Amino acid sequence: MSPKKQETGSAVVGIVLGSDSDLPVMEETFKVLKEFGVPCEISVISAHRSPRRAADYASNAEERGLRVIVAGAGMAAHLPGVLAAYTCLPVIGVPLQGGALNGMDALYAIVQMPPGVPVATVAVNGGRNAALLAIQMLSLGDPGLRGKLQAYRERLALDVAAKSARLQEKLQQ
Repeated sequence: MSPKKQETGSAVVGIVLGSDSDLPVMEETFKVLKEFGVPCEISVISAHRSPRRAADYASNAEERGLRVIVAGAGMAAHLPGVLAAYTCLPVIGVPLQGGALNGMDALYAIVQMPPGVPVATVAVNGGRNAALLAIQMLSLGDPGLRGKLQAYRERLALDVAAKSARLQEKLQQ
């Protein structure tokens, strides 16, 4: 399934890619949001090649109903910071692997925002965690979403316990 705006309501999370080549990582963000029933939209916007589009997207995001923006960017990774400069909504940056420094340049670029314009940052290629962080933010005002997040965490714990039990079984053979 290709990412598109979800049909369950107006988007509350905007997923922004600096290039369509970023889709494999950022598709994880889309999938997790969909799994939790969080309406989202996805756009390709370049901080350098389409700066007016980036400014317009972020400036109008809140009035369009967005509550969080997740932006994936590689190398110089200016996209999350540029978007954050034009909105007071939370922006989560996903540094993308690639380039000469294999994603470390993107990580440093996103995490080193100047005082006054924060961008939350997840691990290199951390599209899944970016979605979960957005869900945590949204769940503060949504008890139903909070319940889904708690159930997800409980499933994670059960999965770890099951893996441990399988390992113990294997070691006792």
